[in-house]
Amino acid sequence: MDRDYAQPLDVAALARIALLSPSHFTRRFKATFGETPHQYLYRRRIERAKWLLRGSDLSVTDICFDVGYTSLGTFTRTFVRLVGETPSDHRARGPLPPAPGCIVRAWARDSRFGEARPASSP
Repeated sequence: MDRDYAQPLDVAALARIALLSPSHFTRRFKATFGETPHQYLYRRRIERAKWLLRGSDLSVTDICFDVGYTSLGTFTRTFVRLVGETPSDHRARGPLPPAPGCIVRAWARDSRFGEARPASSP
Protein backbone atom coordinates (compact mmCIF):
# COMPACT_ATOMS: atom_id res chain seq x y z
CA MET A 1 0.00 0.00 0.00
CA ASP A 2 2.88 2.39 0.70
CA ARG A 3 4.53 1.73 -2.65
CA ASP A 4 1.36 1.70 -4.77
CA TYR A 5 -0.64 4.42 -2.97
CA ALA A 6 -1.67 6.00 -6.30
CA GLN A 7 -3.37 2.79 -7.44
CA PRO A 8 -6.98 1.92 -6.60
CA LEU A 9 -7.30 0.02 -3.33
CA ASP A 10 -8.57 -3.54 -3.62
CA VAL A 11 -9.22 -4.80 -0.10
CA ALA A 12 -10.19 -8.22 -1.45
CA ALA A 13 -6.80 -8.62 -3.14
CA LEU A 14 -4.95 -7.45 -0.01
CA ALA A 15 -7.00 -9.88 2.08
CA ARG A 16 -6.10 -12.75 -0.27
CA ILE A 17 -2.40 -11.92 0.15
CA ALA A 18 -2.87 -12.00 3.94
CA LEU A 19 -4.92 -15.23 3.67
CA LEU A 20 -7.92 -13.58 5.38
CA SER A 21 -11.46 -12.71 4.42
CA PRO A 22 -11.90 -9.05 3.40
CA SER A 23 -13.91 -8.21 6.54
CA HIS A 24 -11.45 -9.96 8.86
CA PHE A 25 -8.52 -8.29 7.08
CA THR A 26 -10.14 -4.87 7.57
CA ARG A 27 -10.76 -5.55 11.28
CA ARG A 28 -7.20 -6.81 11.85
CA PHE A 29 -5.72 -3.91 9.87
CA LYS A 30 -7.64 -1.39 11.98
CA ALA A 31 -6.65 -3.14 15.21
CA THR A 32 -3.00 -3.07 14.14
CA PHE A 33 -2.71 0.37 12.53
CA GLY A 34 -5.55 2.28 14.18
CA GLU A 35 -7.35 3.01 10.91
CA THR A 36 -9.02 1.11 8.10
CA PRO A 37 -7.12 0.28 4.90
CA HIS A 38 -9.05 3.04 3.08
CA GLN A 39 -8.22 5.63 5.76
CA TYR A 40 -4.57 4.57 5.64
CA LEU A 41 -4.51 4.94 1.87
CA TYR A 42 -6.17 8.40 1.99
CA ARG A 43 -3.63 9.55 4.58
CA ARG A 44 -0.68 8.24 2.55
CA ARG A 45 -1.97 10.01 -0.57
CA ILE A 46 -2.40 13.29 1.29
CA GLU A 47 1.07 12.99 2.89
CA ARG A 48 2.56 12.62 -0.59
CA ALA A 49 0.45 15.50 -1.91
CA LYS A 50 1.68 17.76 0.91
CA TRP A 51 5.27 17.03 -0.06
CA LEU A 52 4.60 17.59 -3.77
CA LEU A 53 2.75 20.85 -3.12
CA ARG A 54 5.70 22.34 -1.27
CA GLY A 55 8.50 20.60 -3.16
CA SER A 56 7.49 20.78 -6.82
CA ASP A 57 6.02 23.10 -9.43
CA LEU A 58 3.26 20.67 -10.44
CA SER A 59 -0.25 22.12 -10.53
CA VAL A 60 -2.72 21.12 -7.81
CA THR A 61 -4.70 19.22 -10.45
CA ASP A 62 -1.60 17.28 -11.58
CA ILE A 63 -0.77 16.43 -7.97
CA CYS A 64 -4.37 15.31 -7.41
CA PHE A 65 -4.09 12.79 -10.25
CA ASP A 66 -0.48 11.81 -9.43
CA VAL A 67 -1.41 10.68 -5.92
CA GLY A 68 -4.35 8.60 -7.11
CA TYR A 69 -7.44 10.80 -6.96
CA THR A 70 -9.74 10.98 -9.97
CA SER A 71 -11.65 14.05 -8.77
CA LEU A 72 -10.17 17.41 -7.82
CA GLY A 73 -13.18 18.07 -5.57
CA THR A 74 -12.69 14.85 -3.62
CA PHE A 75 -8.96 15.51 -3.34
CA THR A 76 -9.50 19.04 -2.03
CA ARG A 77 -12.24 17.97 0.41
CA THR A 78 -10.07 15.15 1.80
CA PHE A 79 -7.02 17.42 1.97
CA VAL A 80 -8.91 20.08 3.96
CA ARG A 81 -10.36 17.45 6.31
CA LEU A 82 -6.94 15.92 7.06
CA VAL A 83 -4.66 18.97 6.91
CA GLY A 84 -6.98 21.82 7.88
CA GLU A 85 -6.23 24.02 4.88
CA THR A 86 -6.68 23.92 1.13
CA PRO A 87 -3.93 22.54 -1.13
CA SER A 88 -3.29 26.08 -2.45
CA ASP A 89 -2.96 27.49 1.06
CA HIS A 90 -0.57 24.68 1.95
CA ARG A 91 1.54 25.45 -1.12
CA ALA A 92 1.60 29.17 -0.18
CA ARG A 93 3.66 28.29 2.91
CA GLY A 94 6.63 28.04 0.56
CA PRO A 95 9.16 25.32 -0.10
CA LEU A 96 10.14 22.83 2.56
CA PRO A 97 13.44 23.57 4.31
CA PRO A 98 16.15 20.95 3.90
CA ALA A 99 16.02 18.35 6.67
CA PRO A 100 16.95 14.70 7.16
CA GLY A 101 14.28 12.38 5.81
CA CYS A 102 13.56 10.79 9.20
CA ILE A 103 12.79 14.21 10.70
CA VAL A 104 10.60 15.23 7.77
CA ARG A 105 8.58 12.00 8.02
CA ALA A 106 8.16 12.32 11.77
CA TRP A 107 6.93 15.93 11.58
CA ALA A 108 4.84 15.58 8.40
CA ARG A 109 2.92 12.49 9.47
CA ASP A 110 -0.56 13.26 10.76
CA SER A 111 -1.02 11.93 14.27
CA ARG A 112 -4.66 10.89 13.85
CA PHE A 113 -6.83 10.29 10.85
CA GLY A 114 -9.55 12.90 10.36
CA GLU A 115 -8.31 15.53 12.79
CA ALA A 116 -7.24 18.80 11.26
CA ARG A 117 -5.27 21.33 13.23
CA PRO A 118 -7.40 24.29 14.34
CA ALA A 119 -7.01 27.37 12.20
CA SER A 120 -5.24 30.23 13.93
CA SER A 121 -7.37 33.31 14.41
CA PRO A 122 -6.03 36.70 13.21
